[in-house]
Amino acid sequence: MMHDWNDYRASLLARVSDYAELSPEVMKGLHMIESSPVKNGTLGPKIHELISLAVAVTTRCDGCISVHTKKAVEQGATREEIAEALSVAIAMNAGPALVYTARVLEAHAQLPNTNT
Repeated sequence: MMHDWNDYRASLLARVSDYAELSPEVMKGLHMIESSPVKNGTLGPKIHELISLAVAVTTRCDGCISVHTKKAVEQGATREEIAEALSVAIAMNAGPALVYTARVLEAHAQLPNTNT
């Protein structure tokens, strides 16, 4: 096993709780941001959690992975649905890498005395 995600999540949430006591207004603002998409209700909480997992992977946030995996399962997400959401994350990491190769080639082309 790579991580004990349950212990990690518990420890992380304890530290976040410590921070919340020090900066309650920041946490109130974050809660407002996090809860606002749910109020619309168009996508539903399971889809929100699947999107959160895809973003967690692309931003490489272990805390987000631990929290949103649990929440996704609590909202009824299956392993297969989670895998599909992660497939989107993989594609969104590969696609932008491809797009940014154009920047490298353009930067190379603008160098003096390069063979184009």
